[in-house]
Amino acid sequence: YRDGENHIYLYKLSHCRDTKEFLMEVNIRHLMSFNSDLVTRLKYHPKDFLSLFEQVAEEQLHRISASIISMKMQVTFISDERPQLMRKLAEAKTNTLIKINGIILSVGKARPTATEISFSCSKCGKTRTINTSLGAIKIPKCDNGICNGTNIIMASKCQYIDTQLLKLQENPEDVPPGETPRNILLMVDRYLINRVTPGTRVSVMGILSLLDSSTKRMEESSSIRTPFLKVVNIEVENNGINRSHIYFTETEEREMTKMAQDPKIYEKLVRSIAPQISGEYTEDIKKALLCQLLGGTRKVLPDGVKLRGDINILLMGDPSTAKSQLLKFIEKAAPIGVYTSGKGSSAAGLTASVIKDSKGEFFLEGGAMVLADGGIICIDEFDKMREVDRVAIHEAMEQQTISVAKAGITTVLNCRASVLAAANPIFGRYDDLKDVGENIDLMTTILSRFDCIFIVRDVRDAERDRNIARHVMGVHINASLSVGASSSSAASSQEIPADKLKKFITYCRDRCAPRLGEEAAAVLSGQYVHIRNRVRETLAEKPGSSAAVPITIRQLEALVRLSEA
Repeated sequence: YRDGENHIYLYKLSHCRDTKEFLMEVNIRHLMSFNSDLVTRLKYHPKDFLSLFEQVAEEQLHRISASIISMKMQVTFISDERPQLMRKLAEAKTNTLIKINGIILSVGKARPTATEISFSCSKCGKTRTINTSLGAIKIPKCDNGICNGTNIIMASKCQYIDTQLLKLQENPEDVPPGETPRNILLMVDRYLINRVTPGTRVSVMGILSLLDSSTKRMEESSSIRTPFLKVVNIEVENNGINRSHIYFTETEEREMTKMAQDPKIYEKLVRSIAPQISGEYTEDIKKALLCQLLGGTRKVLPDGVKLRGDINILLMGDPSTAKSQLLKFIEKAAPIGVYTSGKGSSAAGLTASVIKDSKGEFFLEGGAMVLADGGIICIDEFDKMREVDRVAIHEAMEQQTISVAKAGITTVLNCRASVLAAANPIFGRYDDLKDVGENIDLMTTILSRFDCIFIVRDVRDAERDRNIARHVMGVHINASLSVGASSSSAASSQEIPADKLKKFITYCRDRCAPRLGEEAAAVLSGQYVHIRNRVRETLAEKPGSSAAVPITIRQLEALVRLSEA
């Protein structure tokens, strides 16, 4: 196959020869333009054609380099087709080539698996070799009619390849409301092992196969089969600020660009966040939540140090001020959203846990913050969490990684997620007679990691109560009317529907990476120095007063992130 004057695959074979890594990637689009009938056959009979592709690649490699003898090539395929949903994998598609995407939930250890088994008879010494598919086989009797001896496996003469088992979970945005996410086993081999860690978003091409899941104790259930995917190629999708792979049509792109050119887009987006929640106190919160959804820009410095672009927000306040409703809306509006409650979450459930499999080996399974990589994790009842569990997310909030050193497994997982937390004050309600520090029952170490902290108070004011009551009644009355009869107000006509808001946010995160201008940077740094000086002067005048510094470098970085958003 040639693209113009370039012999693409001849060059790839030469590269394999030079690097001694015998892995070649074939693009299905190239195959389609070469021979469309071959693509159809590959799709419906992948096992036969995959071995043919590898055989031909080995022959060609030997042709261009005679010194390389008996090297096994591995051929993988990449495709531009849209992935299928995991819960739509029908039985008719068994033993066909399919493409799905999801999040890697757990990664097993790499172990050798025999592809060719050599036997030797214990009596007559006759040897034979059997090609095996990846699975268990029954040791045959000696085929010498006179001897009828027992065959013994010669482990040193068997052919092995490295294999690894992964567990793939469907993306949170593909799970229907109220249902648990599905998962499927993946089997990767040779050069595809050790490519991913838990929490990585991947796109997988593979052969849908069935695994016999019956046990000796359940002979009657031998017809039960567990689906698994024999992986042909695995692509990591963790690129850019937004790590969910979403396709935009030309019409959608034009619509997004038109929305972005609207001078009042900021006000419209703010009004579109949880429109059923009203009140003066929610205006600033909604502006901050919009900034959190869009996020700042993640930066990697020349020496490899990474500066986070994700914004963390804490809503601290009285009961019945719609904190949980805001969290639920943000979870749905975010491109990747995970909702969890502080009371029902442990440190391992939020970060990562080590689990023992059926063979007694340990493997790593990512928690809620690892699965929210690239999105927002909403933690309700943040103050009800045990202190031990809350400390576990310190590293995830600032360094955006989770370090694990358990049961002989030492690794670092990515956790590039924003945290939106809701909590109540120490006495249940906010006490006006005490200052802010006495009302908030959280350590300063975790408070400094939040970019914005909102004190949400239920102020008893007749006019304010009347407005909120009128709005709540309006929401209930309009919800009960039919769609045709409901009269939308002038405000609601400017609101952007939730699905369009989600797409617009995804588009912005995917296409924009703003940087702060010099003028804006000078204003922010000047204000930072001014506030610090004011505190120093106060301490000089009143030596006995509290030495708490209200603003640190973390808050200055928070202002930069908010400005970029």
